[in-house]
Amino acid sequence: MPAAFRDNAAESRFELTENGHLAFADYRRQDGLLVIDHVEAAMPLRGTGAAGRLMEEVVRLARAENRRIVPRCGYAAGWLRRHSEHAGLVA
Repeated sequence: MPAAFRDNAAESRFELTENGHLAFADYRRQDGLLVIDHVEAAMPLRGTGAAGRLMEEVVRLARAENRRIVPRCGYAAGWLRRHSEHAGLVA
């Protein structure tokens, strides 16, 4: 089953569903920023790259909305450091 990404605005989180399991990123939109507070993947998705695929979608959305990303979560900050091609998006 292909991954499905969505912006669950009611819960203020981005969600990526793969094989019936969820990876998500809690966020806040404020003043041209996208603040990522927490990223988590369900246990069956850990180690599969699902959280990274979620972050790729977050980056895509931030670009589309012309927002810079503030990674408050250690995972999000580390992922952005490892993917320097997105450095221009980090606030």
